[in-house]
Amino acid sequence: KSRFGILKQGEMKRQAERELAELNVFMDVDQLARTLSVGQQQMIEIAKALMTDAKVIIMDEPTAALTEREIRALFSVATALRNQGVSIVYISHRMEEIFELCDRITVLRDGISVSTHAIPETSFEQIVREMVGREMGERYPDRDVSIGETVLEVKQASGKRFDDVSFSVKAGEIIGFSGLMGAGRTEVMRGLFGVDRLKEGTIELNGQLLKIKTPYDAIRQGIGFLTEDRKGEGLFLDFSLRENISLPTIRSLSRSGVIKDQAERDFAEGYLKSLSVRHSSMDQPAKSLSGGNQQKVVLAKWLGTQPEVLILDEPTRGVDVGAKKEIYLIMNELAAAGVAIIMVSSDLPEILGMSDRVYVMREGKMSGMLTRQEATQESIMTLATGGQ
Repeated sequence: KSRFGILKQGEMKRQAERELAELNVFMDVDQLARTLSVGQQQMIEIAKALMTDAKVIIMDEPTAALTEREIRALFSVATALRNQGVSIVYISHRMEEIFELCDRITVLRDGISVSTHAIPETSFEQIVREMVGREMGERYPDRDVSIGETVLEVKQASGKRFDDVSFSVKAGEIIGFSGLMGAGRTEVMRGLFGVDRLKEGTIELNGQLLKIKTPYDAIRQGIGFLTEDRKGEGLFLDFSLRENISLPTIRSLSRSGVIKDQAERDFAEGYLKSLSVRHSSMDQPAKSLSGGNQQKVVLAKWLGTQPEVLILDEPTRGVDVGAKKEIYLIMNELAAAGVAIIMVSSDLPEILGMSDRVYVMREGKMSGMLTRQEATQESIMTLATGGQ
């Protein structure tokens, strides 16, 4: 501010641009934060924290929505801060990040401190055991599913931030959508589900042309969409677990416009049990659950609609390793039952571990498709960055 208390807009803009440049982020700093993607909003939060000249910085899941390039920039800044004597408390479910960046690790389980180790004196397997209280086995469950005929086919779709996108998914298949932040993956899914309007292109379900203008149209025709932003778009945080789970199917649980209370309770309790949601009551608000259990409530909501196609946008973002494994097992069970699954993920190991085929997007266009055998971190990143 000036000595008269007036904001120095020019200096504020230059300082914001300077801090973002330190993180290799270049954007119009005058645009509204609500117009940014979740990942871009995360980078704004990180830049804001770094501007405080704090002696201790707490980073709570700072990379949950970031691309690999942005993570590398953040780690570079964090290392420089540490060298300057700044202390960092780094909260993350991504083990590889903790082992790369941190000096010590403390494991919490159910609100209790389980252990503290120096990073050189522990291992990934030991930390996972302490996190979940049991042996985890492989990170990604084996996929042994019989893949059927094509269920959904999207042809030459164009919309908000994407153009000429075509892909298909078969019964029992899990296809992964990969790419850098801003590549247009989420926008494609929002267009497919009717959140945003498609400008061009067609959507076919079992060979029949669909007209999807709203999410209600998509739900009615057998499509479910687990959004990347569970708190902003996936849940009514102040509503009960029962209400959240039953909302998309409330018509079938009502008679003459009146909700059948017992039918709704039985419906919700069935999914809470089958997905092992840790809860004290189905009437407790969704905001009272952990991130992993909130995600399972969103999943329960869509399973209740019995979809033929299920879109999962960042399905394990911000959940612990135990909940991730449970979500992967649920995905396999759904695929075995013939559900066609589209998974958008920024986690390359997750894409490789769970996908039967991988579509890669770059700057709003489809840059390639890889089979399970062809897909590697290198081949995906090559397509995501414009290489051949």
